[in-house]
Amino acid sequence: MVEMSTSSRTASAIELLVPLRRESDVPLHRQLEQQLRDSVRTGRFAAESTLPSTRALAGQLGIARGVVVEAYEQLIAEGYLASRPGGSTRVARVPVAEQRLPTLATRPQFEFDFRPGRPELTEFPRAAWLRSLRRVLNEAPAARLGYIDGRGMPELRVALAAYLNRARGTGASASDVVVSTGFAQALQLLARTLRARGGRRIGVEDPWHPEYRAMVVDAGLEPIAIPVDDFGIRVDALETADVDAVVVTPAHQYPTGAVLPADRRAALIAWADRRDGTIIEDDYDSEFRYDREPIGAMQGLCADRVAYVGTASKVLAPGLRLGWIVAPRRLAADLAHVKMAADHGSAALDQLALADFIAHGELDRHLRRMRILYRRRRDVLLDTFERLLPEAQTCGASAGLHVLATLPDWLDEAALVERAGRAGIGLVGLSSARVIPGGTGGLVFGYGSVDERQIEDGVARLASIVDELR
Repeated sequence: MVEMSTSSRTASAIELLVPLRRESDVPLHRQLEQQLRDSVRTGRFAAESTLPSTRALAGQLGIARGVVVEAYEQLIAEGYLASRPGGSTRVARVPVAEQRLPTLATRPQFEFDFRPGRPELTEFPRAAWLRSLRRVLNEAPAARLGYIDGRGMPELRVALAAYLNRARGTGASASDVVVSTGFAQALQLLARTLRARGGRRIGVEDPWHPEYRAMVVDAGLEPIAIPVDDFGIRVDALETADVDAVVVTPAHQYPTGAVLPADRRAALIAWADRRDGTIIEDDYDSEFRYDREPIGAMQGLCADRVAYVGTASKVLAPGLRLGWIVAPRRLAADLAHVKMAADHGSAALDQLALADFIAHGELDRHLRRMRILYRRRRDVLLDTFERLLPEAQTCGASAGLHVLATLPDWLDEAALVERAGRAGIGLVGLSSARVIPGGTGGLVFGYGSVDERQIEDGVARLASIVDELR
């Protein structure tokens, strides 16, 4: 590769990788000419970038200076290089071969995007995050930039344990926290750890995320559907399922929004004790609550049986790729080992920045501000549904960033989602989350990244499509 710049760096300090074949019949100056010529043509050397001096390049390549001088002079004559009297040799501005950039996979774009799982990214607290980054860059010991324990940065584990104990009612210890890149990796780490300890089958809520079910299968576990009703997962069905672990969303079931009541929480923990099982608690959006008192995490009821998983994806931004597991003590060391085998740990500076962000109260301030914003959007969505689509019954609206709208029997969910997509409305159907097909049709409406005007206009357009399908 080439290390070149148009800055004030001296030509003698610039390194250039130019492979030469000394055993070849082609003279060295011809080989050097061709290498440099091709690099300029393809854009590998940027226009106006500085080349090493003839003396410096000769020293780097271990050849006579005259070879470099001859190659430079030929390329200057051809117009590929430019030399200024008393100055450096630079790449001339010449047409370069067209380079095709790799195509990135992107989600479809809609004028009104109600697909769930997306926070308002324009509200990311950039200034506060930058302050945290600056502090950790100035203050973090050099050792923190090296390889560390698979659990993650000690500062972040301490900050997370304190925050979760205070805000979510967990019984977390910093030694039991394992940092991940998000819920997806946390689930993979847990599934692989359970599989290595002899687990074979894992219960999953029905409905639930289909992509997460696929991850469980990839880790070697068989997912078993456990039905969900208006009060969350049915523990009576879990009793007969013969599974070693279960994944639950007790504070705000995805996608129904059901809240697991106290008696079912107790029954679920009793099941885990009898079965010697593990409960994986996905606490994905419970920080955003509107019409009810805060509901504590299940982990606080039984730290020995519950692996609590949270992430920064909804509370800050998915792009941070930061999540955490508060693991039962018997699993923490194994999880850290699996994490190290997976990627040698998450990015150090991001972990340190989040720790500083939490410690300085910025996360609490951000959440207070975002609850107001999201509640306003939720209220507009519910009001607009009531006025324009009264036949769609909404539920699960007391918390989170989405509501479920169940559809009347006469309205075909798949047809509505397809027609809405062609009309510029992004929707997710309830059937896509079902493990066992069937049941009432519905739409999972995400409102986190859609402002009030878009909500009203988007639902109005959807209502007109429903009228066409009526």
